[in-house]
Amino acid sequence: MKTVAFIFARGGSKGLPGKNIKSLNGKPLLQYSIDTAKKVAQISDIFVSTDCAAIAAVARQNGVKVIERPAELATDTSPEWLSWRHAIDYVTEHFGAFERFVSLPATSPLRNEQDVQAALDKLSSTGADICISVTPANRSPYFNMVRLQADDSVEIVVKPEGAVSRRQDAPAVFDITTVVYAAAVTFIQQHSSIFAGKVVATVVPKIRAVDIDDIYDFMFAEAVLQSELYDAEK
Repeated sequence: MKTVAFIFARGGSKGLPGKNIKSLNGKPLLQYSIDTAKKVAQISDIFVSTDCAAIAAVARQNGVKVIERPAELATDTSPEWLSWRHAIDYVTEHFGAFERFVSLPATSPLRNEQDVQAALDKLSSTGADICISVTPANRSPYFNMVRLQADDSVEIVVKPEGAVSRRQDAPAVFDITTVVYAAAVTFIQQHSSIFAGKVVATVVPKIRAVDIDDIYDFMFAEAVLQSELYDAEK
């Protein structure tokens, strides 16, 4: 079963301009995703989808192929799902058919190859349409998240069965991360959203689940990369 990895990295970023090729601990952010993909034995090819010449240059310098993304698929409001479909169509037309799709967003540089392999394994073992990555959430809708009512009172977002006096007693909840997405190509071609099919997840520890959106995320990721704790978790 042929598996192809993609990194979707557009040029426009309002939160942190130029972030996808900004130097993080000595190398472009984009390169972290490329390096990880190269370590996964089941991945047979790697493509970077971008609308930006500078990003494309970094991709080629790292030995991966580039897909020129149309401008209409590279705006702030463009659904990434459509970019996924565009990339699949491009690779199928120019390089032949493949069965498994992996997306490794450049904004998650702290993942490792085991995180990617875990998603591929879960996808295969469960027969799911897509495997996403999640990490334990800090807050819980069963315990410390509330919503405002019309009379200015508040209520818990999800009322648990019975009393919950400690967060540890509430059902475990997780945040979706951008560490890895692994999916059947036919699922992406035939549907329009992640939760349109059978979705499974692989759990990633918080230290590897950083998603860089602004300079504070970037600074945190750099601090983690330089820490002994991250070396121990790799």
